[in-house]
Amino acid sequence: MTFDYDLFVIGAGSGGLAASKRAASYGAKVAIAEGDLVGGTCVIRGCIPKKLMVYASKFSHLFEDAAGYGWTLGERSLNWEHLMTTIDKEVHRLSQLHIGFLGKAGVELFKSRATLVDPHTVEVDGKRYSADKILIAVGGEAIKPNLPGMEHAITSREIFLLKEQPKHIVIIGAGYIAVEFACIMHGLGSKVSLLLRGDRILKGFDDDIRVGIQDAMSHHGINIITNVTGKGIEQTPEGLKVVFTEKGKDADTTLTADQVLAAIGRAPLLGKLGLENAGVKVVNCEDEDLPRLHGYSVNCAIEVDEYSRTNQPHIFAVGDCTNRINLTPVAIGEGRAFADTEFGNNRRVFNHENVASAVFTQPEAATVGISEADARKKLGDDNVQIYRARFRPLFHSLTGADEKVTVKLVIDKNTDRVLGAHMVGDYSAEVIQGIAIAVNMGATKKDFDATVGIHPSTAEEFVTLR
Repeated sequence: MTFDYDLFVIGAGSGGLAASKRAASYGAKVAIAEGDLVGGTCVIRGCIPKKLMVYASKFSHLFEDAAGYGWTLGERSLNWEHLMTTIDKEVHRLSQLHIGFLGKAGVELFKSRATLVDPHTVEVDGKRYSADKILIAVGGEAIKPNLPGMEHAITSREIFLLKEQPKHIVIIGAGYIAVEFACIMHGLGSKVSLLLRGDRILKGFDDDIRVGIQDAMSHHGINIITNVTGKGIEQTPEGLKVVFTEKGKDADTTLTADQVLAAIGRAPLLGKLGLENAGVKVVNCEDEDLPRLHGYSVNCAIEVDEYSRTNQPHIFAVGDCTNRINLTPVAIGEGRAFADTEFGNNRRVFNHENVASAVFTQPEAATVGISEADARKKLGDDNVQIYRARFRPLFHSLTGADEKVTVKLVIDKNTDRVLGAHMVGDYSAEVIQGIAIAVNMGATKKDFDATVGIHPSTAEEFVTLR
């Protein structure tokens, strides 16, 4: 059978871009369709614009710290409009750059959303195209709680589009998006209230990371309210009134702010994709009480095997729409592994173990491998050894700030292998990225001990832990 394309990719985010270019490099005829800006969540409304806002938010702390080093600084203020306009320009520049990369690779771009018609056919702007293989890489989208008045709340998509800086912002959520924006907005000068359903942020991370970041956020002046049950949002002349109950209190509590950010998580963007037309199987869709996104429950995802193949032999899926590990480098790795396997005569799977990640809060945190709790659950308490240090970094010996760094190694006692490395403190992502290589290579505590540290640095603490 003759097809219009060897590969048709639905979604020009990190995974789709990586897969399409790699497949084209092997001589495949490839097309990609995207109804939004090319680049996906990371480029448009995620990692890149967020990290630029992180950089901007750090200056307020640096201004304060400078006094300890003898600097005298005058009056300072943030030009919100300049910041947001500049970030937006950079986002569009990067999007155009990715379009150029597609062109150089020989990938045909359709600037519209594609839908599945059957296992070998997609429709774009009313026209149908056949493909030997189809890759779904549509990513995910921010969700909101099922509460009254949530139409007044913004998500991580809209926060990059605000024309004015909020004087007070209420953030609902405990994951990395919620805590990152809490630190960003606080650093930029907004009053921040963070509402948590439980008592700790960052569920799933090592407890030393969770405690270290949350304690620092509170110390910096972010209002963290724990054990909250949300009731809804009301629009009033004074602003948006957030209504909730706190554990142990009978009466409702309210906070009034000029913006509310719903940051309870993200879900695969499966709606209006035509999955049912092609018979593509989705999983974890049963719980009707969960928030929904375009008709699908937030846990719903496309089911794939280790080669990113769906139940349909010619349809594949990578990235956040599969809800495996929702990180940009993972989507890229999955996309390239798919292209190598299907078009490059190099059958391989992407390794989802020991994927390093970071939380760009203030202080920053990063991690690779498993947490202490998971290690103890897996191996038993007697088979796990923990090495930990918590100290004030050298930088703050002159600022007087009560800031702390935490470095931690989780060790298998039987093999001496490093199972996990965790850090809270400045440049954690840069430090852990290097340590991730050692962890993936199976390094032992003895290997770390035999490594000479760079002095004076925070990173050297990982090779001097005793």
